[in-house]
Amino acid sequence: DLWDPEGWKDKILVSPPERAAFQRLIDMGLTDTFRLFEQDEKSYSWWDYRAAGFRRNHGMRIDLLLSNPAMSQRCTASYVDKEPRKLERPSDHAPVVAEFSED
Repeated sequence: DLWDPEGWKDKILVSPPERAAFQRLIDMGLTDTFRLFEQDEKSYSWWDYRAAGFRRNHGMRIDLLLSNPAMSQRCTASYVDKEPRKLERPSDHAPVVAEFSED
């Protein structure tokens, strides 16, 4: 997920070899917990400091939590926590959170 797919085409983080490697993880049975739930259309976990990327929501979702089938069934929520990104001198990444039931 990224704000400018055409501008990033074949570049680092979204290159064909990287996409193929990620697909192999999915093919092994892992699930992107974020995709288990309805999310805002433009939800990202990373924003470049240049050109006010966070303020303009020009970002990428490059931080993921992958779970096996058993844990995916127990996942009750998954989201990007943007609050730490709003602090003074934050990381350029926001935490990705997944919550799981105990049973």
